[in-house]
Amino acid sequence: MTNVEICGVEFKNPVISASGTFGFGEEYLNYYDVSKLGGICSKGLTINPKEGNAGDRIFETASGIMNSVGLQNPGVKHFIENELPKMKQFDTVCIANLGGGCEEDYIEGIKLLNETPSDIIELNISCPNVKHGGMAFGIKSDVAYKVVSEVRKVCTKPLMVKLSPNAEDIVDMAVKCEEAGADAISLVNTFKGMAIDIKRRKPVFNNVTAGLSGACIKPIALRMVYEVCTAVKVPVVGMGGICSAEDAIEFIMAGAHAIQVGTANFMKPDICLDIIAGIEEFMKKEGIKDLEEIRGIIG
Repeated sequence: MTNVEICGVEFKNPVISASGTFGFGEEYLNYYDVSKLGGICSKGLTINPKEGNAGDRIFETASGIMNSVGLQNPGVKHFIENELPKMKQFDTVCIANLGGGCEEDYIEGIKLLNETPSDIIELNISCPNVKHGGMAFGIKSDVAYKVVSEVRKVCTKPLMVKLSPNAEDIVDMAVKCEEAGADAISLVNTFKGMAIDIKRRKPVFNNVTAGLSGACIKPIALRMVYEVCTAVKVPVVGMGGICSAEDAIEFIMAGAHAIQVGTANFMKPDICLDIIAGIEEFMKKEGIKDLEEIRGIIG
């Protein structure tokens, strides 16, 4: 049995497409029936539409990619009116990923999403706080606690907070988000990295730094997920370099209730189906009837 329950929401399996790598689901219909996924996490949304960053946005690196997309998205209202109805046609859990440049942005976005049929809201706190110098909400635990607390006051849906691995102390961050009212925690977002074009003698990205994801981050992401799982009582959704069923099972054994697949979708568009099938095959071979038997088994 591969179904899992998170925040009272039933997932048919623990495999969820990660925000920013799967559009709104419709983009992958040419490859397979996305209803087979446990869930789909929307592209990161902001109150107002965003064009994203200028210049190069994607750069391939050893065993991964770097991105500086800049949260390009149609805005929350456009999503509610256009993309969400299409997402809801799929027989799977719909997760709305919400970002913001200030507390007011988050709260306004939450109020709008409260009135929709989205199943869970994933709060992206890796966004820069434009009112306080640009440092991301997800760097300092006290800042994260404040924004999650304010969001919790108005959020009527299950609230999952997505953590940045660039936090000063990601375990303390997770604990503070749980104390602030998070119903679940997801991690990790991309690592802050850099690439240089040696022929141009300039950074590859206009913003100089960018987010690193892919197989190269998996061991670190797995360690962080394990540490967070041992520190909080709420469900944890793990991600970071998952490219196979074996990777996914590692995260579950580390304590994750479910996993999200991101960069691997660019390598093989139907990779999630391979992962789902691989988990089922492993359970059959090992005589595992329920994922609960192996969740957090490493102690």
